[in-house]
Amino acid sequence: MAGAALDLDAIRPCLEGAIPVVMATCDLDGTPNVTYISQAEYVDARRLALSFQFFNKTRRNVLANPVAELLVVHPGNGALYRIAARYLHTETEGALFERIKAKLSGIASHTGMSGVFRLRGADVYAVERVAAVGTPPPQPAPAGPSRLSALRRCAQAVADASDLDNLVERLLDGVVAHFGVRHAMLLMLDAAGNRLYTVASRGYGRSGAGSEIPLGEGVVGVAARTGSPIRINHATVEYAYGRAMREGLSGRLLEREIPLPGLAEPGSQLAVPMASAGQLLGVLFVESAQDMHFSWDDEDALVTLGAQFAALARGFIQCAEVPDDEEAAPAAPVHDASVAGSAALRVRHYEADDSVFLDDDYLIKGVAGAVLWKLLSDHARDGRTEFSNRELRLAPEIRLPEIGDNLEARLVLLTRRLVDLQAPVRLEKTGRGRFRLCVTRRLQLVPVPRA
Repeated sequence: MAGAALDLDAIRPCLEGAIPVVMATCDLDGTPNVTYISQAEYVDARRLALSFQFFNKTRRNVLANPVAELLVVHPGNGALYRIAARYLHTETEGALFERIKAKLSGIASHTGMSGVFRLRGADVYAVERVAAVGTPPPQPAPAGPSRLSALRRCAQAVADASDLDNLVERLLDGVVAHFGVRHAMLLMLDAAGNRLYTVASRGYGRSGAGSEIPLGEGVVGVAARTGSPIRINHATVEYAYGRAMREGLSGRLLEREIPLPGLAEPGSQLAVPMASAGQLLGVLFVESAQDMHFSWDDEDALVTLGAQFAALARGFIQCAEVPDDEEAAPAAPVHDASVAGSAALRVRHYEADDSVFLDDDYLIKGVAGAVLWKLLSDHARDGRTEFSNRELRLAPEIRLPEIGDNLEARLVLLTRRLVDLQAPVRLEKTGRGRFRLCVTRRLQLVPVPRA
């Protein structure tokens, strides 16, 4: 109905940045001024934020007379809405500022204005009234599967996970199967190293397990640093960390870097931080080659799913620190003659960064590298094959950081990395907080001390 009162929840698609916002202000003398605003951002049902880029007439008016009228357009059906708003304050850092900055970067790249657009602040407004202009046309049918139904199916699958590794599998499989996402990856936090490392992915030519992103870099790093989801619906150069890394590595593949998976030309990206009890555990990242692929509904659903993942992951991590009392099933026999007669696997371990090479292939570094070196050293010295998380946590040679380190996630990463390389060394889970080392070739351990 024309003129019917609404709130921002009813018109969130209008704040996607697909169509600029028309903003009308006036000075203290009543002289009006009308301009376009590049980005409007939903804050909650009664507040929004506008990108502040220039010191101009609009800015002077708002500071002198903090009343504004906005005209926004629904990108799906062209419906017009008027918003009466009152300026509250400007934020120049934090999650809201970073979200608008990321989206503005995408808009700038899309419109050829990358060298012009610069965000100075996020102007926050209280919304006093939202009203339709005329009779709105029918709402377009939502594209793709119902997000609520997809969330329900994913949540059910995730809730049935048996351990952290299985939880990762169920989350990524569910997102691909039920949300129509073709490209996704899951990264966990390395708090001591101020970076994230890829644990698993879907839709790329390689898993990328072990590849890293520093906090604050790209869409994923910004989402992790701010603790807020970052959604970009246009390709952007500034936030394409993965592409920059791949281009840098293409001509000179660094000896100890694993290439980050990702689309060469993404159209849309969404990074969702996953936290539990106020602590960040990781980030779920999805992307598409299409512009405007991810909606507010996608963001809401994946944020909810990410919270469930984080709570379950936290529980699995804590349980893994306390091994069960059951004896592990006996290992399948490996014939000593076949192992003894095989060519030796040369394992180099560099003490400086705990990087490990199998023959000439880089495997892993950091905590995961230190863990593998201890396992192989114990096996070569004592013939051991059975281990527990608890003993690794207490082992001084692993040098776990004082900051609480997610050892269980490191073991998941190491297990997947060994599979990726089809290495003659594998890890098999044998119970809660317990696992087995399987070696099918003779080992030649080569320690490389610090220079």
